[in-house]
Order: sequence, then structure tokens, then C-alpha cells
Amino acid sequence: MGSPRAATRRPPEKKRPTTTLQRLFELDSITNSTQTTSATASETETEELLSLITHCTHSIFTFTDPSECPSHQDLKRHKLSQILSTVRLRKNHEPNVVSALVKMVSANIFRPLPAPLASNPCSVTMSDPSLDDDATAPAAVPVPAWPHLYFVYDILTSLIMNCDAKVLRAHSEDPRERERLKNVYHQLYSRFTPDRSFMRKAMNDVFFRYVFETERHVGVGELLEIWGSIINGFTVPLKEEHKLFLTRVLVPLHKPKGMHAYHKQLAYCVCQFVTKEPALAGVVVRGILKYWPVTNCQKEVLIIGELEELVEVLQPEQFRELALPICSQIARCLNSWNSQVAERALYVWNNEQFMKMAAQSMEEVMPVVVEGIEDNLRCHWSKSVRQLTENVKRMLEEMEPAMYEKCLQELRRREQESRQEEMKRRDKWERLMKMASASQLACVSH
Repeated sequence: MGSPRAATRRPPEKKRPTTTLQRLFELDSITNSTQTTSATASETETEELLSLITHCTHSIFTFTDPSECPSHQDLKRHKLSQILSTVRLRKNHEPNVVSALVKMVSANIFRPLPAPLASNPCSVTMSDPSLDDDATAPAAVPVPAWPHLYFVYDILTSLIMNCDAKVLRAHSEDPRERERLKNVYHQLYSRFTPDRSFMRKAMNDVFFRYVFETERHVGVGELLEIWGSIINGFTVPLKEEHKLFLTRVLVPLHKPKGMHAYHKQLAYCVCQFVTKEPALAGVVVRGILKYWPVTNCQKEVLIIGELEELVEVLQPEQFRELALPICSQIARCLNSWNSQVAERALYVWNNEQFMKMAAQSMEEVMPVVVEGIEDNLRCHWSKSVRQLTENVKRMLEEMEPAMYEKCLQELRRREQESRQEEMKRRDKWERLMKMASASQLACVSH
């Protein structure tokens, strides 16, 4: 007889997790404990970071004092490296951390300038006002504290790149501070004659980034105030560098949508250039017309006023060359559906100097102006605009009655021809539609 078959054993079933109320409380306790641990770790990291920042804020080394301990300098450099690593990793920082970082950067960057040495060429050339604007700059003097400053500037750059702009704004947009910085920078420009070219280039770089990249900078007005004083001191004839500044920087500054914040300073700078060298008026006017706003009515009002100021400093022969483009743009503005733009364009004709200039080119200007005036009187929605238009029409009719009537007749003739062309176009279209319908019916019948 064979041996008995061994009984087949089933594998033990895995114990299913219980879903009792006690088990749920246990899971919730574990989750809360994990979150508490994570929050505690985050708070600990923040406290450690603040401790590092505080140490680097109060430990300032000149690297020139013999009493400074090299090991302490190395310790600060190590702590700065730790701060830099943390700032680079985090995308957002708490406001108290940002405030501490700003204080640390300020404490390290803003420091006394080194005393001039007899062997240092800076001690002679920097204070010599007789040097001209393009004098060769002296050789650079290495900063002894650069091993620390290198990390500080990297921390500042990383903070700006990784921090929310709304948080940084609280540390950078006080107008009183911008005013003081403007005065300081202006004094530096007046004292450090050999560095003026570099300082102008630095300001131009700010303008270029603002116009062509970010359109975000709260100090453009203050920089233009400095430039207004600089332009006022230019000698005639202007250097090619300064003319390029006008065409490549000042004229494009009419383009950004935030121009209203600094337009007063910009218009002053432009007017200074045209006053010193009237031949630049054509470049300025054509550039402004090129950047004329299409949908920003506030900018239109400001630029119309700027054009009016420029006309007052133009020579008669210059205005004759620019009369048609200027008056054409003014005529388009008086037809604007925005009442403020239309009224501002109409007030230009009350300017005595503008009317005196326009009278010399009335044959070119009158047809454009008459068309705009008649369009306003027929269909503009604003009663005040129609009243102002009526006043301008009466003034022009009294000045040149025969010319106004001639332009009016020519306008009516063009409108009549336009209506006839429209009627011919409609008749032709109706005939085509009838032919198409007849052709379709013939196809259906077959």
C-alpha cells in the first residue's frame, strides 16, 4: 500500500488593516505628528539662517586692520557661503528673513571709501576739475574685503531673483530715499569727473532695460532729473555721443505705458536738446510721432502738450518742414472719441505761437484741419468738443476765409465722389448677387 497523501495546506491569509475608529485616530495622530515635525524643522532652519545673517551683519572686517583675526574672517566667509546656498535653494522667504538679509547686505556693502594714498593716482586725478569729460580713468584699486563682498553680492543677486517682488517692494520704493539717492549720485557725478562717461553709460543701461525689457523701474524720473542738469551743462555744438543719447534713449522713452510717471522730466530733457541745437527738432518730432500711443489716452494728452512746447522753440524754417506731420497728428487727435484728447488737441489752436507758425504753412495744413473740424461738427458725441471745434472753425475762417471755403468745397467734392463710388460698388454687388441667384435656380431646375 502506498503512503498516505499529505494534506494540502492553504497559505495563511494576510491580516487586513482594521478601519476601526481607534485606527483612524492613530493615523490622524501620526499625520499631525509628521506635520508638527516638519513645521518644527522649518522653524529651526529659519532660526539657524537668521543666526547666520546676524553674525555676518555685526562681524565686519576691513582686511587691513592687523588686529583682525584671520580665523574669524574665515568663519564669516564660511557663514556667508551657507547663507548663499540657502538663499539659492529657497524660492520664497519670510518677511523677517528678507528684512534681515537687506540689513546684512547694507552693513557689508555700504562702507567708507579708502583714504587716498600719495602713490595712488586717484588722489590726484579724481579731485582735479580741470580734466575734460573724456579723461582717462585711473587704474582700479583692489578692495581688500572682496573675499566677503563677493559672497554678499551673490546673496543680493539670488535674493532678487528668488524672492517675491511684493516682498522686496517694501524695502525699495520710498520716494524720500530715491530723492536722497538722486542727490548723492548727482554729487558723485559732479565731483568724479573722470568717471562721468561710465556713470552716463550706467544710467543709459537702466533706460535700455526699462524700455526694451522690463518696463519696470521706479527711479526713471529721478535719473532724468540728473540728466536734465547734465544736458543743461553741455556745450554747443553737441558731441555725437550726446546726440545718440537723444535718439536712442530719450525718444524711445516715449514708448512705455508708464511714461506719465516721468514725462515732465523727459519733456524737459528733450526741450533742452532742441533749444541747444535746433537742427535736432526734426529727429525728435518724427521720433515722437513714431511712438505715438494708439490706445493710451493719458499718454496722448501728455504728448500733445510736449509737441506744443517743442513748436514754441522751433525755427520758422524747421516748422515748415514739420508742419504737415504735426498738424496731421493734431487733426487725428481732435477727432478722438476720448473727449480729453480731443479737447487738448483743440486747445493747441489757441496757442499764439503755434498759430503764428501754422499761418506760414496754411496751404499744406488747412485741408487736413478742415476735414477734422467738419467731421467733429457732424458726428462727435461730446457737446463741449463740438463747441470748441466751432470756435476753432470761426477763428480759421476769419484768418483765411477764401482758403477755408476752398478746402471745404474740395472736401465736399471728395465726399460726393466717395458716395458715388460707394453707390457703384453696391450696384455691382447687387448685380453679382442676382446673377448668382439665377445661376443657382437654373442648376436646381435641371
